[in-house]
Amino acid sequence: MSERKKSITIKDIAARFGVTPATVSRALNDSPRISLQRREEIQKYARENNFSPNIMAASLRSRTVMKIIGVIIPQFTHFYFSSILCGIEEEASKRGYQLMVASSEERYEREVEICDAFLENKVCGIIVSQAKSTNKYDHFEKLIRLGMPLVFYDRICTGVDASRVVVDDYNGAFAAVEYLISLGCRRIAYYGSPVNLEISKNRYNGWRDALLRHKINPKDCIYRDCDNGPDAESITREVMSGDDRPDAFFAVNDDTAIGIMYTIKRMGFRVPEDISVCGFTNGQRAQACDPKLTTVEQNGMEIGRQAASILIGKAERRMPIEKVERCIVRTRLVVRDSTRAK
Repeated sequence: MSERKKSITIKDIAARFGVTPATVSRALNDSPRISLQRREEIQKYARENNFSPNIMAASLRSRTVMKIIGVIIPQFTHFYFSSILCGIEEEASKRGYQLMVASSEERYEREVEICDAFLENKVCGIIVSQAKSTNKYDHFEKLIRLGMPLVFYDRICTGVDASRVVVDDYNGAFAAVEYLISLGCRRIAYYGSPVNLEISKNRYNGWRDALLRHKINPKDCIYRDCDNGPDAESITREVMSGDDRPDAFFAVNDDTAIGIMYTIKRMGFRVPEDISVCGFTNGQRAQACDPKLTTVEQNGMEIGRQAASILIGKAERRMPIEKVERCIVRTRLVVRDSTRAK
């Protein structure tokens, strides 16, 4: 992708043509008070230099707020993101707002396209969980520069100073691993997401610190970069074939944990008698698998409600748009049959 130009302001355009900002504004709005030639010159320069109006400032001037919220989710098929979307919709509907929803499909380029489309459609704000492949944040910085309310959820962008709503990933992971240790497990493997994601770092640190608290060296346990069921099935076969196989697995999400459990059982091991398994999400599949999965509940509905509430507060200017809100939703360990009894 070619490098994106930095957008300019009305003041920049005014300085370029030696006119007032009011003249530029009239030219951009096709006012007959400005000559046709000057209008065309200003409009051409604005297009070529990536000019976008401050949407929220325009809304304030007209005393109206577009009651449409843009929501970007990484995947439509993931239960957790669907539950967050339900929470956003519930809160938005209650406050008279509608949603415009799109999936990034875990791709940076797609995420950029969606942000631009939301700007063109004049949404009142954007709620987003960043894609796995996102490692540049120019599109998010552009939104903030244009005065667009922005709220991150789940996968937050630490490189951008914006409001965010997350679960307590660290303590959720710590509590899950400490529980496995209390059952007598000592070789607790961890399957995690790519480390560029903040949630991955927090869950990894929770796993590591729980081991260290109980004087277990994390280097003596197995870590794999794996966050989906199909990969978990292939990786677990290799892990379980070694001499130092784990006596428990902790996974970054339920789908990964279920993939681990499926493979373990196919290899002839018993869950939980031989090996305990714990996930992170508490989605519908956690209760549909056999045995039912012990997991950390994230409460996606509450995350969605909180994200929508913050976004609407900023869109309606009841909350300063520049103030960064940080909301942490508590987790809860749900013990089921995939972990051995005490």
